[in-house]
Amino acid sequence: MFSSVMGTSIMKRAQEKGLLEFKAHDLRDWTHDFHKTTDDAPYGGGPGQLMKVEPVFEAMDDLLADEPATIIFPTPTGEPFTQEIAEELSHENRLLFVCGHYEGFDERVYTLADRCISLGDFVLTGGELAAMVITDAVCRLIPGVLGDDQSAQDESFADGLLEYPQYTRPATYRGMEVPPILLSGDHAKVDAWRRKMAIEKTARLRPDMLDTAKLSEEERAWALSIVEEVARSEESSVEDPITGTPDARA
Repeated sequence: MFSSVMGTSIMKRAQEKGLLEFKAHDLRDWTHDFHKTTDDAPYGGGPGQLMKVEPVFEAMDDLLADEPATIIFPTPTGEPFTQEIAEELSHENRLLFVCGHYEGFDERVYTLADRCISLGDFVLTGGELAAMVITDAVCRLIPGVLGDDQSAQDESFADGLLEYPQYTRPATYRGMEVPPILLSGDHAKVDAWRRKMAIEKTARLRPDMLDTAKLSEEERAWALSIVEEVARSEESSVEDPITGTPDARA
């Protein structure tokens, strides 16, 4: 499953440059029965199968014998994954993901975890997809992986804000114009516009992020005024459940 992600595009080039090394391991290599069984029925009964405890512990014994690693379990019960966590993990020398299946792991396996991380309040068929997402988010922060390190600094969530709108050629398309200031060549004004647009976009689409965003008092006051404006607009557009027309009482 990992080859299609780690063997193409940016992740592939990063490995070719020696910026990161990736390897997938099969837990079946640490089983001892003829069928290489990694799961079993849960004690106490119930639906589904649980991943067995022995293969994971034995795998860790071998994989950590020569080099330590930060052990990560992708799981719905973990801490929500954020850009801040991605940045923290990008400074680690080695990450080791342990991917569950079925109904998850025998609970004793989680004693191995340095971090349990969740992508959101939903359940996947296995931890591999979550591990790939986290890996991509982390590896692109390694210096040199993106080619232009400024790319990682300017994007959404880097300073607690969504990224500002961006445009490329042509300047006019089907009546839609690129903002003139981006064509001005005045870098100071462009930077100021981008900052303003990032704040406005965040206030309109993700007002929850404003609590921790890095804003001046003036910027925060302006952002909150936008949030209030959006709230008033939504209230005024509430439809009467019977007539389907805007409710004048709203």
